[in-house]
Amino acid sequence: MSADRRPADDVDEIVAAWRRERPDLDVSPLEVLSRVSRLARRLDLARGSAFSEHLLDGWAFDVLSALRRAGEPYELSPGQLVQQTLVTSGTMTNRVDRLERSGFVERRPDPGDRRGVLVRLTPAGRDVVDSAMADLIEQEKSLLSQLSAADRTQLAGLLRRMLAPLETRETRETRESRRGDGHG
Repeated sequence: MSADRRPADDVDEIVAAWRRERPDLDVSPLEVLSRVSRLARRLDLARGSAFSEHLLDGWAFDVLSALRRAGEPYELSPGQLVQQTLVTSGTMTNRVDRLERSGFVERRPDPGDRRGVLVRLTPAGRDVVDSAMADLIEQEKSLLSQLSAADRTQLAGLLRRMLAPLETRETRETRESRRGDGHG
């Protein structure tokens, strides 16, 4: 279908209304970012559905999947988990406590640091994160089903290009704030 004959969606109507009401503004960013926002909401719902089937919250999946991606023996330090999940150390402590009570992780002494601890995925944690990941992939495939493989590749590249400078800045700001907190 040509660009001028594509089907309209809610965002097209919103953009048209803003163009009518505020012709002095370039509202073209809405054409992309309002759709990204709507997709993000649908993705959150799909993720919530995939995780709830396994009695997980999104935060629990984030921690368990970070451990799973680490490879055998599926363990990371709390600091590494903080880096991968972008939460504070206090938040991570609470999350690990809750996951430990659920039997999905265990703490063990770090053999390389007498004062350190490692968080390890248990077999139950591995089973639940693997199952949740499989369900999540099915949900996400469904969301992408209207796009060809080439379209998905192109979209991934465009989104990567858009996110890269933002994530680089966030990483730098996070490091700087930790230095200021004495965690540098």
